[in-house]
Amino acid sequence: MTTAEREAVQQAAARAALGVRGVVALQPALAERLALAASRVFEAVGSGAARAPVGAGVRCEIAPDGVWHLWVRCILDEDHRVVDVARQVRADVKAAVSTYLAQHDAAQPLTVRVVVSVTRTIRPAAREPA
Repeated sequence: MTTAEREAVQQAAARAALGVRGVVALQPALAERLALAASRVFEAVGSGAARAPVGAGVRCEIAPDGVWHLWVRCILDEDHRVVDVARQVRADVKAAVSTYLAQHDAAQPLTVRVVVSVTRTIRPAAREPA
């Protein structure tokens, strides 16, 4: 798997996860947070532009047998049932990645496995009085 393929799959998964009602954000892993912090230091000394890692909050790999494994780390709105949102994220990410892979890699049968981790829930933003 090339870096470009991995990034494209991560982006497809991230877009699908963020499109689920109740998902507030994706939680980058420690390595992604450290990379972003390092890029900000690099920018501060005048040698580049900091940007969030591609697909932050999504990790993927392909097994030797061709099975794609994705891990999605979500931050949820506490007004939604965690189990329902996690199930929907899993289904939507699996569908989005399967569709992407079918369009770009139709030569082999595709299997996609998705694990969703809810890292925390947060209170929704203060609502305007009606």
